[in-house]
Amino acid sequence: MAKNDPDAAWANYITEVGLRLNQFRTAAGLSQEKVANQVGITRNHYQLLEKGKSSPTAVANPQLRTIAALAEVLGVGIGDIMPDKPRGITTGA
Repeated sequence: MAKNDPDAAWANYITEVGLRLNQFRTAAGLSQEKVANQVGITRNHYQLLEKGKSSPTAVANPQLRTIAALAEVLGVGIGDIMPDKPRGITTGA
């Protein structure tokens, strides 16, 4: 990752979110399809979130409502899904 690269920092951060989603889903014994259906998104959308993607070539930027619904379905807090202390992430504004 290039120093001070907010896009790379976001990619790393959201990849960790995806790993956590996978860990919590697996621990709960739920399929990707079951989680997606309960949240109200497609299975493909959920699969991409677990990979940190919004499409095969784009980094995910999920809505807070989606994160909140995922936390509820997985039985965890939003803070459990989101890594602590993001570094180097800016909006570019």
